[in-house]
Amino acid sequence: MAPLTPAPALRRKRTRKRLRTLGFLSPWLIGFSVFFGYPLIATVYFSFMHYNQIEPPDFVGLRNWKYVLTQMPLFGPALWNTLWLVVVMVALRVVFGLGIGMLVTKIKSGAGFFRTAFYLPYLAPPVAATVAFVFLLNPGTGPVNEILGAIGIPAPSWFNDADWAKPSLVMLSLWGIGDLMVIFMAALLDVPKEQYEAAELDGAGAWGKFRYVTWPSITPIVLFAVVTGVVQTMQYYTQALVAGKLASGVSISPGTVIQPGYPDHSTLTVPQLVYTLGFQNFNTGAACVLSLVLFVIAMAVTTLLMRKRAGLLPAED
Repeated sequence: MAPLTPAPALRRKRTRKRLRTLGFLSPWLIGFSVFFGYPLIATVYFSFMHYNQIEPPDFVGLRNWKYVLTQMPLFGPALWNTLWLVVVMVALRVVFGLGIGMLVTKIKSGAGFFRTAFYLPYLAPPVAATVAFVFLLNPGTGPVNEILGAIGIPAPSWFNDADWAKPSLVMLSLWGIGDLMVIFMAALLDVPKEQYEAAELDGAGAWGKFRYVTWPSITPIVLFAVVTGVVQTMQYYTQALVAGKLASGVSISPGTVIQPGYPDHSTLTVPQLVYTLGFQNFNTGAACVLSLVLFVIAMAVTTLLMRKRAGLLPAED
């Protein structure tokens, strides 16, 4: 029978193990504390303060929350635009990315060329891609409207029309679908071919193979694409801001303050409103309230999607 380890020696062994584990976790813990924990606590703190980034903060209680939730005129349109983009843009990007991924995986020859062609737009910087799209969709001189007019199709005003501005941003996001295409291609190529052969022997057609073989195998990847897409779209800022400024035709020079959301606040998102309040109007308290509202909505939607019965994964028996 092996001798029992003395209690002090056992405690020292456990302490060394905990310290070793903590040492391996320390890079993550430091990064989490510095880049997430502290900013979140500071945001909650400043949401109850009147702070203009110059004078010391002054406690005002729920005044900032009341102003944002009940008195701010642009909060409603900004929140609606953000949620609209989350629902429409994320859904279409997932469907379009999955469709392109399936199409490229079925190509017998030239697959490398098509993978490159679909992935390259994703590498374009967001500002450059938005500038190019605004030029292509210019209602007066853009080639897209010229082509539509030549074939007799009424040409919309795109970024200059409040009804078409958000769909134009969705088109821009679909143009850069290369990231999701690559992810879905990897998932599709990982589906065992034996399952397709078995389904074919059972008489399953193309739809049956997708429904009973492909979809159950790639649902975790689809869930990943939806969750990350929701988080990214809740932070949608650059493309909407650049498109609105360029479409408005206002000359941008040093010191010029341009209100975002052109036309008619149709491209105004909550992150743009946060920047305007915090860094142009120096109303840090209200900006922190908006940030927390955005954070809570993003966490609620992500939690809902991550639940198996509310998300895309089948429920376990």
